[in-house]
Amino acid sequence: MRHRPASHRLSRPAGRTAPAARRTPRTVLAAVRRHGWFLGVLALGAGLRVLTMLGYRPVLWFPDSYTYIVTVFRPRPDLVRPAGYSAFLKLLEPFHSFAVVAAAQHLLGLATGVLVYAVARRAVPRWGAALAAAPVLLDAYQVELEHLLVSDTLFMFLLVAAVALAMGGRRRAVAIGLLLAAATLTRTVGQPLILVLAVWFVLAGRLRRAAVVLAAALIPLAAYGAWFYGTYQRTGLVGANGAFLYARTMSFADCARMDPPADLRVLCDPRPPERRPPSQEYLWAADSPLVELPGITFTKANDDLAARFATLAIRSQPLDYAGSVLSELGRTFVWGRPVYPDQEVYGYYELPSASPPPPGRWAAQLGVDMGKRYEQGPIGTEVVEPYAGWMRAYQGTVRLPGAVLLVILLAPPALGAVRAARRRRSATGSPVTGRPRRLPLWVLPWSVAVVLLVVPPAVAEFDYRYVLPAVPLACLAAAVSTRAELAKP
Repeated sequence: MRHRPASHRLSRPAGRTAPAARRTPRTVLAAVRRHGWFLGVLALGAGLRVLTMLGYRPVLWFPDSYTYIVTVFRPRPDLVRPAGYSAFLKLLEPFHSFAVVAAAQHLLGLATGVLVYAVARRAVPRWGAALAAAPVLLDAYQVELEHLLVSDTLFMFLLVAAVALAMGGRRRAVAIGLLLAAATLTRTVGQPLILVLAVWFVLAGRLRRAAVVLAAALIPLAAYGAWFYGTYQRTGLVGANGAFLYARTMSFADCARMDPPADLRVLCDPRPPERRPPSQEYLWAADSPLVELPGITFTKANDDLAARFATLAIRSQPLDYAGSVLSELGRTFVWGRPVYPDQEVYGYYELPSASPPPPGRWAAQLGVDMGKRYEQGPIGTEVVEPYAGWMRAYQGTVRLPGAVLLVILLAPPALGAVRAARRRRSATGSPVTGRPRRLPLWVLPWSVAVVLLVVPPAVAEFDYRYVLPAVPLACLAAAVSTRAELAKP
C-alpha cells in the first residue's frame, strides 16, 4: 500500500477549515440551549457570591478561624481540629489575601453544584438536575458559609467529589480514597464515611475496588496519625474526642443515677439538665468542670477522664442518650431557624450589618497576629453597602428550610419501597432465579448525607453549619432515586 508524503497528508484546502470554525459558535450556542436551566442557576449563584465578596471584604471570621491560621505558620497537628484546612490556606498564602481564600471557597461551592448537576442529569431531565443543584448554588446560608474562614466548604467539595466519582462506575478507586482522606483531614466526621463508601463497593460486588479505596484513604490518615503521635505521644487524628463526647452527655448525665467513681465526680454538674447551658459550654466556658481541671482542657489525662465519664453516662442512661440525640437531630428538620446553641454562635451564620469585632472568649492574640502576617496588613471585615444590604435581604428570604430537607431525605427510600412492592407483585408466580440484586444508585449519596446529619448530634451537638454539607448529597440522592438505576458491577 502506497503512503502519501507527510506534506501532502497535512495540507488541507483553505475552505475545509472554515466550516469547522463557523460551527464552533453554533456548538457553543447549542450547549447553552441544552443546559440553559442549569447555566441560569449557576450564573445566579455566581452573582450572589460576587455580591457577597463586594459587601463583606475580604472575608468573614469565625472563632475557629484563628486556630487554622496559627497552624499555617506553625505546622503541627492541632488537638481539636485536623490540619487539612490549614494546608488549604497554606497553598493560598503566597497571595497574602483573604479575599483570594474567599474567592477560592466560593468557586468550590459553585464546583459542588456542577458535580451535582453532572451526576443527576444522567437520571433526570436537565431541568430536574438543575433543581437538584439549586440548593447548594442559591441557599443564602451556603453562600455565607463559603465566605467564612472555616473548613466546611472544602470538606463538602471533597466529599461530593468522592461520591460523584464512586457513582460514575469508572475505575477511580485511588482518587476516591485520596479524596476521602483529604475530607477526613479537613473534618474528622469524614472517618465513618470511608467505611460507608467501602461497604458500598462491597455490596455492589466490587471487592477489589473497596480494598483500593480503603488503602488509598487509610495510608494518608496513618501518616497524619504518625505525625500526631510524634507530636503528642497520643494515637488518633485529634485529641479531643473524649472531651466532645463528655460535653454531649452533659445534656442528660445524672451523677445520682450514674454513681461515678471518685475521680469522675469532679466532672459532674449538680444542676438539673433543663437548667444547664448548651453542650459546647462544657468545652469552652471557664466554669465548666472539664475546663477547671489542671492543665489545658485537651491534655491526654483530661480527655481520657472525659471519655470515661461520657461512656459511663451513656451506659447508665442509654434511653436518655438516645432521646437527647434525637432531640438534637430534630433541630435539623424544623421549618424556622431558631437561635441555637446561643446568640453568639448563631450570629456568625447571619450576614452582619456592621463590621463585627474579633470573637470575645475564643479570640487568641496569636491568631490575630498570624492573620495579620497572612494578609500582610490589618484583618477584619469591612461591610460595604449597598451590596451587603442586598445580601442580607436575600438571606432573609431564600434558604432551604429543614422541613423541606426532611422531605428530600424521605423521598428516595419512599420511591424505593414503592418499586420494591411493584416488583413483588409482578414477580408473583415467576420462578426465582437466585440472582442477587444490586443496590440502587441513590443509596450511596443518601447514606453519606444521613451519616453527616446524624454523627454531629451523636458525638457533639447540632450546629447549623454542619447541616449544609449534607444538602447537595441529599438532593443528588433524591434526583437519582427517580430512576431505577443500579450500581454498576
